Amino acid sequence: MKTNLEDWFKEQRDCFDIAEPAEDHQLRFLEKLQKQEPKKEKNLDWWKPLLSAAAVVLLIFMGYLGTAKEKPTDLAAVSPEMAKTKDFFTKTIEEELYNINEARTPETQKLVDDALKQLEILEKDYQKLADDLSTSGEDKRVIYAMIANFQARIDLLNTVLEKIESIKKLNTLKNYEDALL
Repeated sequence: MKTNLEDWFKEQRDCFDIAEPAEDHQLRFLEKLQKQEPKKEKNLDWWKPLLSAAAVVLLIFMGYLGTAKEKPTDLAAVSPEMAKTKDFFTKTIEEELYNINEARTPETQKLVDDALKQLEILEKDYQKLADDLSTSGEDKRVIYAMIANFQARIDLLNTVLEKIESIKKLNTLKNYEDALL
């Protein structure tokens, strides 16, 4: 096959244009270019505002679709009742945390620190549930788990407050006994 191709090229050698172009070739080419009439540019001035308006309409439409299909990412996004429920739990937790911080003493410091760590764990669990809610839509099991998470936080804080109160009572009794002796 190789020899057949080589033979063919040898036979066709005269057909190939291997000569250099004439010296005035470039000048003739440039003259022809200059003689041509320049192409008229189409007037696109009226298209620019139309294209801009179309782009704005498209962006608004895409934004509408993005918000319309957006799945809930938090308990408050599910319904107005769930928003009220979340607000109630959040306010209750904030009040309990305030009460714990007010009742904090050196004797209860470790107890409070441990409770705050457990609250962080529960908050991370809540964030995972919020992610699950956004992927599953309005799955009632996830919603109930989120409410249970809030309830677990409140129960934890109530338990800590009760333990702080009992520690205070024990210290008061100990001080009273020491005073009597």
